[in-house]
Amino acid sequence: MGALIWLASYPKSGNTWVRSFLHNLLRNTEQPADINSLNQFCLGSSSRRWFEQVSPVPLEQLKPEALARLRPAAQAKMTTVSPDSIFVKSHNHLGAWFGVPLHNMQVTAGAIYILRNPLDVVPSFAGHLGMSIDDTIGFMSTDGAGTKLTAKHVPEVYDSWSAHVASWTGAKSGQLFVVRYEDLVERPEESFGAMARFLGLNPDNERLERAIRNSSFDVLRSQEREHGFKEKPAHAESFFREGRAGQWRERLSEEQIIRILSDHREQMARFGYVPEGY
Repeated sequence: MGALIWLASYPKSGNTWVRSFLHNLLRNTEQPADINSLNQFCLGSSSRRWFEQVSPVPLEQLKPEALARLRPAAQAKMTTVSPDSIFVKSHNHLGAWFGVPLHNMQVTAGAIYILRNPLDVVPSFAGHLGMSIDDTIGFMSTDGAGTKLTAKHVPEVYDSWSAHVASWTGAKSGQLFVVRYEDLVERPEESFGAMARFLGLNPDNERLERAIRNSSFDVLRSQEREHGFKEKPAHAESFFREGRAGQWRERLSEEQIIRILSDHREQMARFGYVPEGY
């Protein structure tokens, strides 16, 4: 059995980009890896199939607290797919749901946590959810916010954006690599290179640069246009939107900016996200 390496983030913070980079880095081919094969490289912590394998009854028959109790066994089941380390995507906060840990540390080797300026998360997440900007701001400040059981996924428990960030970054650990989305945008070789070294990989410059190039937003958007992307919500126009930092300046009103800062100033200040003058 292997052990799990969590690729964790609040939604719309760069998780899919990081997964694509790592897929291209490990695959190491001239042509970009297919975005629709990401699930073959990285498991999803919210995928129903792991819970169905350890549940005595159909998941719809379970109350939320009973569903929560399945999580440690479901995650232990994930370790059986490979004798090596196994990447698992997670949007859950680092905490518990109905008293049961959302991440089984008994089968965990480490984690990469990606965070993004909430001012930029809001417009991206709004499009993903099919919600208004104002409703998305409210959702991101809601304690215990998350999703429900669906045909493909078990509930995810995000908590508020601030609580999510604090849960993953509150205590330093040698088994945790924290990276800002903005640093991946502005200093890709340095930031993705540090990520690779954290994982014990030491790619030469050519291999690193090729993986970065093959997972660029231009490439990801092009693949989605040509072949679609199965992780895109049905109501969303596209999954890969702009991918740039600072789009909030064009998308948010002054009142909306102030609301977000009021909700999340402490964690935003920790990571340099409070704009000058605010």
